[in-house]
Parts: sequence; structure tokens; C-alpha cells
Amino acid sequence: MSAEAHNHAHDNDHGHDHEHHHKDTFITKYIFSIDHKMIAKQYLLTGIIMGVIGVGMSLLFRMQLAWPEESFKIFTFFLGEKMAPGGVMTNEAYLSLITIHGTIMVFFVLTAALSGTFSNLLIPLQIGARDMASGFLNMVSYWLFFLSSIIMISSLFVESGPASAGWTIYPPLSALPQAISGSGTGMTLWLVSMAVFIAASLLGSLNYIVTVINLRTQGMSMTRLPLTIWAFFITAIIGVISFPVLLSAALMLIMDRSFGTSFFLSDIYLAGEVLNYQGGSPVLFEHLFWFLGHPEVYIILLPALGITSEVIATNSRKPIFGYRAMIMSIIAIAFLSTIVWGHHMFISGMNPFLGSVFTFTTLLIAIPSAVKAFNYITTLWKGNLQLNPAMLFSIGLVSTFITGGLTGIILGDSTLDINVHDTYFVVAHFHLVMGISALYGMFAGIYHWFPKMFGRMMNKNLGYIHFWVTAVCAYGVFFPMHFIGMAGLPRRYYTNTNFPLFDDLANVNVIITVFALVGGAFQLVFLYNFFSSIFYGKKSVQNPWKSNTLEWTAPVEHIHGNWPGEIPHVYRWPYDYSKPGHDEDFVPQNVPMKEGEEVLHH
Repeated sequence: MSAEAHNHAHDNDHGHDHEHHHKDTFITKYIFSIDHKMIAKQYLLTGIIMGVIGVGMSLLFRMQLAWPEESFKIFTFFLGEKMAPGGVMTNEAYLSLITIHGTIMVFFVLTAALSGTFSNLLIPLQIGARDMASGFLNMVSYWLFFLSSIIMISSLFVESGPASAGWTIYPPLSALPQAISGSGTGMTLWLVSMAVFIAASLLGSLNYIVTVINLRTQGMSMTRLPLTIWAFFITAIIGVISFPVLLSAALMLIMDRSFGTSFFLSDIYLAGEVLNYQGGSPVLFEHLFWFLGHPEVYIILLPALGITSEVIATNSRKPIFGYRAMIMSIIAIAFLSTIVWGHHMFISGMNPFLGSVFTFTTLLIAIPSAVKAFNYITTLWKGNLQLNPAMLFSIGLVSTFITGGLTGIILGDSTLDINVHDTYFVVAHFHLVMGISALYGMFAGIYHWFPKMFGRMMNKNLGYIHFWVTAVCAYGVFFPMHFIGMAGLPRRYYTNTNFPLFDDLANVNVIITVFALVGGAFQLVFLYNFFSSIFYGKKSVQNPWKSNTLEWTAPVEHIHGNWPGEIPHVYRWPYDYSKPGHDEDFVPQNVPMKEGEEVLHH
């Protein structure tokens, strides 16, 4: 257990005027903030902006897929005359959009914004610390993330066009600057942006790990940590292990592009010309990329699952079911996620025996995932459910986690995967299990902890509209994709009109796009609710959800150091809801045990 030495060691004298301004004033005023709560807001606002850009791109290329070669003025407005002459999107523009959309959503929104926001906000508050272990490194990690975002967006404006090799940037397309226009300066900026992004992630992750290990308040044993903290802690460990591997791949790719090395390039012929490369292998890049790429799925998903655990327990007014089993499942998922990367490569010429090994480890990960799903459902069962927007998004996450996870069993089998690999079936699977589930977790976290961040409440009715339209449209977009994928429709094709085989699927693409446009438009309801509530929302009381965790014992008014006096001590686990012998249906962690009170088994 940590001693109380940190109570004063981190009592930094950094006054912060916590008023809320528009983004420009906000950045100039708080540019050097080392307060974890302020840095959480910076991550969130940057993530929302990147999310708007990423979702906007997906709507543009969905319109292209639904109505190929049609002229839309909106294409020229956003993409310019070069990428959309006469309002008709070029195939280069389409490839650029799906590449940057995937990169932004996977790394900048679902990784950085989700973990960066909630790890920063909750780790010190929920473990009883004044701040992060290093406020300076915390600030540096945010500004590196911001810099990487700027570099990635700037690649949209280079003359040769942004990166166009898909978000997985497989060589040789990404390794040869002369291959296509999107392999030029845009690709270089992509690689530089990712190198800076990885540096930001590593600084943040190391800070989270050290803070959880060293700065817990008195009485806060590891088995009294909220599941949110367990999720953030294990996520940070996976990040430290796997992100450097992608950094090495990016650096070697930069060397292949600019310094004449041949890590990923073998004998290459380009327009009849023999290029001076030999001995490398693009499959090596696949191994390096997916060694990060699969743990990345859980770097995205575990924080969302941790948030869901907290929200479901609080709004079921019940102790979380199987607390220790939930911790073990998080650890098991983290371990297994690092030994399953080969299931992305079943059709890369992999040895069939090795394929069977990866199939086994992939199917094994279904067990801890099922433990989490069953424990959520059991916590909900016969609970006194408070169906606020945060709770609805958490239940939505359980739904998409199960439906998306079931198709993972098909894709994890090397024999079955060959039939649907690189079709829309894969797109449907990973968008449901990773994309939509993580977004639901992020929305749940925003609705739940908005009062803690901004001292005001979001509008509940707008939250209901946001949830129901989003939920219907998410399934409307990704459920039909399973069927067009099983029919063989390949992903990443600019248009399918050249293939009469797929003519019957054109109408399904239109339906998917209509759902996408409606769902995208209704995110404006969330944006309006979020930004208007910052200024005009109803003022929050200290503990609006009657929750047990320590962050709700801190005053609504933000102070750097979190608690004005002594840091609260912890006497119980965080899920003493509806406990017999207490007047209220919640017992905060800092309330001492009564004489003879039973310690709940967890």
C-alpha cells in the first residue's frame, strides 16, 4: 500500500482558473497546464474535433459507394477540384479518405481521446492522488498527441495527396514514393505523425502505470481499485509492450523510402523498370504491424469496458458481479491479445500449422471476453436500473460487444476466414466489436463524468435522442455489411459497377449509406448538448449519481490537488451498493466499516 507521503509531495502550487472558454482561448490560456483534469479536457476536445473529421470522411466515401460516379457539389467543396473534378470523386481521393479515416478513428479518437481523457481524469481521482506521478510528462504527452494530429491533418493538403495505402500501410505501396500519388509526401507525413503519436502514447502510459503503483491513498489496495482503474492500468501496460514494435516498423519503412534500405522490399518491377531492392519481405511488415495492431484492439476496448463496469454497477444499484473474475479477465485478455496477431495474416502464405496455432489462441480469447459479457448481464439482472444516457450506452456496448464478438469466432478460424477475408464481413466485424463498442464506452464516460469535468449536467432528453438514433443507425450500417461480405463484396473498392456479380448488392449499399448519413447527422445533437452544457447546463451537485468511488468526494469546484484538505482514506471496495444495514443504497469508499459489518466477497 502506498504511504501518505504523496499527499503533500504532489500538492503543487499551480493555481488554475477553471473557467471554460472556446477552444482558442482555452489553448492559449491553459497551454502549460499540468493539472490532470485540464489535460483530460484537452484530450477530449482534441479527440472530438478529430472524430468529427474522421466521421465526416466516412460519410463522403459512403456516398461514393452508394452512388458511384455521381456528381455531388459537397465532394468538390470538401475535397477540391483536383480530387473531385466536376463533383465526381476520383479513386485516389477515395483511397485517401479510407486511409485517413481509419487512422484517425483507430489511433486519434478511440486510442488517444478515450484513454487520454479518462485515464487522465480518473486515475488520480479514483486512487486518491493529488495528480499524476509527473505532471510535466503528462503535459508533454498531450502536446505530442496534438502535434501528431496536426501533422496527420496537414497531409490532407499536400499537392500529391494524403497517404493512400490503407490505414495498415502495407508495403510495397507505402514503401515506394513513386508507386502512386498517395505514396509521396502524404505517406511521409503519415509516418512522422505516427512516430510522434507513439512517443505521446508511451509517455502517457508510463505515467499511468507509475501513478497507479505508487500513488494510491491509504487503504487503497489493488483489490479495492475500481474496475476502471484496472482497465486503464492493464491498457497502459499493453501499450508500453506493443507500441514500440509499430515505431520500429515505421522507422524501417522511412529508411526503405528515403535511405535505400530493403527491410520490406524484395525484387520490384515498376512500369518495366527493375528497382534496386532485394532481400526484404513485405510480410515482415505485416508481422510488426499486427503485433501492435491486435493488442491495439484491446488498448481501444479495455478502457471502454472499464467505464462500462463502473456505469453499470452505479446505475444498477448493485455490486458488480464477479469483481475478481473481471480483473482476471482483463489480465487474460491483455496476455492473449499479444499472441493472436497472426489471424490477420491467414492468407499471406502462412504455414498451415502456424495458422492452427493462431486459430487456437484467437478462439481462447473468447473465454475472458464471455466472462465480461456474462458478468455485465448478471449485474443488470434484477437491478434497480437507472436508465440514464450513460447507462443506455453501456448496455449498448454489451450488445455490440457480443454481436461483434460472435463474428470474430468465424474470422479467427483460419479455414473459414479465407472465404470472407478482405470483404465487408471483416469491416462489419471490427466496426461493431471495436469501433462502435469503444464509441459507446466513450459516450457513456462523457455522460457519466461530465459533471466531474465541467461542474454541470448534460441534457438528459437530448442524450436519449442521441442514444436511440445512434443505436439504430449503427446496426443499420454494420448489420447488412455481414451479408454483402458473405456474398463476396470486397472492401476498399472505389466502385463495384464493373462487376455484374455485385449488381444485386447496390441497393444494400444505398441503405447502409442512408443509415450512415442519418447517424452521422444526429451526432450534431451530441455536439450541441456537449458544448451548450459546458456553459448553460444545470449546475451539478457533488455526487449526482450517488456513486461510491473517490472522485465524487472531491469538491465540484476544481482545485489543483483535487481535495482541499487531507486525502480521503479508503476502507472498503468501490461496489457497496444496496448493502444491508445502511440507510442509503450507496456507501462511498471513504466511509469506515461499522462494527460487525460484513466485507462483501468479491
